[in-house]
Amino acid sequence: MPDAPAFTALLFGLRGCLVEAGGTAKPQPTPGALRTLDWLNQQQVPCAWIDELSSADAEHFGRPLPAWIKAQYQAPAPWPAPDACWQALMTLKTHTLEGCVLVSGEPRLLQSGLNAGLWTIGLATCGSLCAVDSQQWQALSPQEQERKRGKATLQLFALGVHSVIDHLEALSDCLADITQRRLKGEKP
Repeated sequence: MPDAPAFTALLFGLRGCLVEAGGTAKPQPTPGALRTLDWLNQQQVPCAWIDELSSADAEHFGRPLPAWIKAQYQAPAPWPAPDACWQALMTLKTHTLEGCVLVSGEPRLLQSGLNAGLWTIGLATCGSLCAVDSQQWQALSPQEQERKRGKATLQLFALGVHSVIDHLEALSDCLADITQRRLKGEKP
């Protein structure tokens, strides 16, 4: 069996993926975000976040993240154009699209990733489709959580994403699945 192909780069949405999307005075990382980024850094996988923000807002929302993760917040064309993804990959000095992944809960950004030719992973419970932060999510009844999760999952798959997970804490298993798909010759 061939060696598992390495991931070339991972791109993340910022608000709702790596940091809570709410308008709090002090942005907080989403559950599992820092642990996931630390794991990817240990694996030496280049990472960047993408968002449509002014430089001041980018600095504000990016503050709780490690300094090593690159930022892409001003794209030459609005989403769903692929430009922001390509620009982030150029910032990471990525020489190929093979093994590049975008993780987000924002449908327009995921469409950008699809348009750019990337593997895409949609976040069902912490993106704009659920429209709640992690504390609000925990306050929902199990039935309401399941309703929101199901609706978001269906919308993400209808968009064409390759995988859907609830939150970043499930990313390593999802990447293992994508690795198996890549070993079988599947392309995004």
